[in-house]
Amino acid sequence: MSMTSGIPAYAPRFNRTKPVVAVVAENSSTELTDYVIPYGVLAESGVAQVLAIATQAGPIQMLPALKLQPQATIAEFDSQFPEGADYVIVPAVIRRKDPTLLGWVNAQAKKGATILGVCDGVWVLANAGLLNGRKSVCHWFSYNSLKKKFPQTEWLQNTRYVADGNIITTTGVTASIPVSVALVDAIAGHGKAALVAQAMGIQSWGTEHHSEQFKLSAKSIFTIVANGLSFWAREDINIPITKGVDEVALSLVADAYSRTYCSKAFSLHTSDAGVTTRRGLMIVPDKVHGTNKTGSRTIEVHSDLPPVASLDITLQEIETLYGTSTAEVAALQLEYPH
Repeated sequence: MSMTSGIPAYAPRFNRTKPVVAVVAENSSTELTDYVIPYGVLAESGVAQVLAIATQAGPIQMLPALKLQPQATIAEFDSQFPEGADYVIVPAVIRRKDPTLLGWVNAQAKKGATILGVCDGVWVLANAGLLNGRKSVCHWFSYNSLKKKFPQTEWLQNTRYVADGNIITTTGVTASIPVSVALVDAIAGHGKAALVAQAMGIQSWGTEHHSEQFKLSAKSIFTIVANGLSFWAREDINIPITKGVDEVALSLVADAYSRTYCSKAFSLHTSDAGVTTRRGLMIVPDKVHGTNKTGSRTIEVHSDLPPVASLDITLQEIETLYGTSTAEVAALQLEYPH
């Protein structure tokens, strides 16, 4: 068991040299960083065979921005790995009761996989019945709703993530970073996890968290309403992408810019052909060069920096462009302690 996370140490199965990790999306709407960060962190570590999959064939519409092409469908994954995954990572999705997704996650749990619900991916686990009688955490905004709807679960606060047997759950969006490093720790030990943490730009990956920092204040509501009503000032944020782009940094930047209520991020490429990221994901470009509309701004992803540093810079840029209150609203939605 990892001393910092409480996540049980990986126990090899089926004579595998590495654990098999499936990060699963629902094609119509899956949260961007919940999906990309666990994939990117684990792929960076090299300690697992990581696959980015989806319930159906075709692109995944990510929320609040970007579009990705999965590496396989769940049916193709099942054909390749009939014994099941060692770890299944479930991001937040809009269709929380999608029968295909719920059925597949349940089947993987029955095959012995450890199931990790990231942020509002916890709703999928709860709807699948996997949280009955267990301890869980969740995104701050969903806490009261989940506690009321699923009273048989013990809902915790003030912890970034929690492991209860073969079920792991996390708080809001950016908790995907430390929990993914914690998985590396559980699989390959503290030394490897420390190297990956350094590459991502974090110092620790423990469970410490202060839930009381995250709540919808009157100031936050005013900012959201004011920005939402100012539709004439809304900007497209175009982010040029090329082969080898850091998908973890890209996802954090695009996610933050798309949570201001006055801007939305779009990927920009020289053609509509898919772009392969640093760690093997495929991004489907939103826009092609030369099609920028009036009211758009182009920014660069700082791929030379650790991804978390890119997020910090992005929040500073948002503050400069749209004000401190808007930057705070973006960080609040990401449940990012800064």
